[in-house]
Amino acid sequence: MAATARPAHARVMLQLRPNCERCDRDLPPESTEARICSFECTFCASCATTHLGNACPNCGGELVVRPRRPAAALARYPASTERVFRPPTAATAGDR
Repeated sequence: MAATARPAHARVMLQLRPNCERCDRDLPPESTEARICSFECTFCASCATTHLGNACPNCGGELVVRPRRPAAALARYPASTERVFRPPTAATAGDR
């Protein structure tokens, strides 16, 4: 029996994480201030530019503007509610 085909957008989608991993600022799905790397690590624009040099501290990847999901798609495919918070430690606070 063949598997039912699903639209490509339903297979894999961005999590749209709800906060900045560095300062814990809220970043709702419609935010234009969210920045992500290719692994979806999420930071606010301020942390990305001021403290991180637009490079992800977790993987070293480039931080870019996170795309926004259209409201109709967001209703069907909601954003993640899982918060990831990794505040800088004294050893890393001065990095970049």
